[in-house]
Amino acid sequence: MEPSRIFELVNFVALIAWALMIFTPHWKYTQKMVTTLVVPFILAVAYILIIAFCSTGSGFDFSSLAEIRNLFNNDYMLLAGWIHYLAFDLLVGCWILKKAFSENWPLYMSIPSLLFTFIMGPVGLFIFMLTYFAKKKAWITIGDR
Repeated sequence: MEPSRIFELVNFVALIAWALMIFTPHWKYTQKMVTTLVVPFILAVAYILIIAFCSTGSGFDFSSLAEIRNLFNNDYMLLAGWIHYLAFDLLVGCWILKKAFSENWPLYMSIPSLLFTFIMGPVGLFIFMLTYFAKKKAWITIGDR
């Protein structure tokens, strides 16, 4: 399949997941998607398949910006890099929503974090962490405690 078609498909899948998390976070199917991490898993599978079947075989050299630029000259590797972003941003979004629910936050408190995570990944995580700190007066931890 052409990289542009795969790009359209993975973007559509990610967009649907984000729309569910932002607009219908309490819906049972959204909750199931968030807790099972099914969409990041699907994106991870797509990433693995692209790396396994479409890489140039010359290896992955991340030792310099020039080498990374060279790696991304291949459309499939550029696509894999994009899927990497989609999967991890979505994983962070699922974690934000799950954490907000576990803290019984009103929905309006997590929406800005989710929107920014969708658009600018780390910015959304930053906003969530600041919001958490402002509300709890404590730094956030990864565990469920």
